[in-house]
Amino acid sequence: MSVDEAKLNQLLGRAVVDFGAVFHAAMVLIGDQLGLYKAMAGAGPLTPAELAARTGTAERYVREWLCSQAAGGYVDYDSGTERYNLSDEQAMALADENSPAFLPGAFQVASAAIKAEPKIAEAFRTGAGVGWHEHDPGLFCGTERFFRPGYAANLVGSWIPALDGVEEKLKRSARVADVGCGHGASTVLMAQAYPKSKFVGFDYHEPSIQRAREAAKKAGVDDRVSFEVAKAKEYPIASGEKYDFVTFFDCLHDMGDPVGASAHVLETLNADGTWMIVEPMAGDKVEQNLNPVGRAFYSASTLICTPASLSQEVGLALGAQAGEARLREVVTKGGFKRFRRAAETPFNIVLEARP
Repeated sequence: MSVDEAKLNQLLGRAVVDFGAVFHAAMVLIGDQLGLYKAMAGAGPLTPAELAARTGTAERYVREWLCSQAAGGYVDYDSGTERYNLSDEQAMALADENSPAFLPGAFQVASAAIKAEPKIAEAFRTGAGVGWHEHDPGLFCGTERFFRPGYAANLVGSWIPALDGVEEKLKRSARVADVGCGHGASTVLMAQAYPKSKFVGFDYHEPSIQRAREAAKKAGVDDRVSFEVAKAKEYPIASGEKYDFVTFFDCLHDMGDPVGASAHVLETLNADGTWMIVEPMAGDKVEQNLNPVGRAFYSASTLICTPASLSQEVGLALGAQAGEARLREVVTKGGFKRFRRAAETPFNIVLEARP
């Protein structure tokens, strides 16, 4: 065996970064849960003792935590004053839950998903699936906190306006089904933006539906928004009226039978209706996804998305990096005639399908 020492050292360097990142994820969650980031935001430079006093925590733990944050570049350290500061940019990413750059939800997803490692390792041996509902509950909350900032930043401002005629319908009065709604963040955001339309969210996970109902009530939109437990291939048409607009946010690739789900959407959609499919950004070829975003999505897909699909009927297992061409195939096999990419971000592709 001939080893290139330079290449070996490059690999070891990457491994050190990743090794530290695993530990750092827990540090971010601690900072988020204990309000450490929020206490630092806008406060100016603080000593560990001052931050501990602000948050009701122990100074020795806070001091070690701050050192880890400074080493990772998540807070700034002034060696002259021995104080730590959260810059405006760091505060935007770590302390502001309404920011489109808010990060702790992503770390919450990763931390919860890793807890399923023994189940996933066994699934590698057997080929069996692991359902979404079998994961640590932190995954469900983390997913909402991870995706909601991006939806808040783009859904009403750019994604829906990019669709053909949908925004006008929503402003007048439309019936909307949000399938795979989870905790209902996307449903509530749309309801707040379009008060003349009615919305119903569907998800097979009953605890998530309960949380979604609470979110709608808290947002004051529960008079126009309802949530029901139902699978993507079985959600009902209420009062015999088909939907003008159906949405799937980051969930089509998780489904065991996405072609069957596509066919059901077509059955429940008005003839001039629109189906919006939001999926993770991906190229159609593996080599197009060999980058930091692709690594994150492929890894998440191995732990969450692919096992979820394999736990269901058909088990097509598209994965989180299916790519537009594969998604087009699924949607058109379900009976849709028109399909196009309507919008995109560095993390999402927004697809429009019409009968």
